Amino acid sequence: MVSWSRIATRMRVPLGFVFAAAYLWFARPGWTWIAAGCVLIVAGVLVRAASSGHIRKNRELTTTGPYAYTRNPLYLGSVLIAAGFVIAARNPWIAVAALAMFATVYLPVIRAEEKYLSSLFPGYAEYAAHVPRLLPRLGAYRAAEAGAGYGSFSRELYLKHREYNAALGSALMIGALILKMVLVQH
Repeated sequence: MVSWSRIATRMRVPLGFVFAAAYLWFARPGWTWIAAGCVLIVAGVLVRAASSGHIRKNRELTTTGPYAYTRNPLYLGSVLIAAGFVIAARNPWIAVAALAMFATVYLPVIRAEEKYLSSLFPGYAEYAAHVPRLLPRLGAYRAAEAGAGYGSFSRELYLKHREYNAALGSALMIGALILKMVLVQH
């Protein structure tokens, strides 16, 4: 039997596109709301960029950079981006839908990924015991300070993971909100 986390993993991208279309339809953007949302969106894009420049997927347990503060900085960045777009939309129903999508799709995916990582890397349990799942800790995880992993940001990894797509997608969505605001809401 296929688990919900496997279904969620496969469906999160197509659901994201459906959610984006519904989002644009129901959003009621305003300049102040877009500006406020952009603060979180930019922060989320930067967190995702920094994270992607550290991770060597399936090759090593990354505990440096943003991974010294949270086990899932890519998802943290996504949450920040989503929160920014919720603010920019100015519609409480979008907030409810975003929370529901996070709870039903992203939390099971995160749990499945953590289960996989614990089977792949013997040191994962120790790392997980000291580094929170999503909300960052205040100080860096000591193994990161001791030089575990590669430690420094890699532009090559950032480009390999094509993380610039998060910035591009966010900019396009902000542009669509502005276009909707200018053309539809006047």
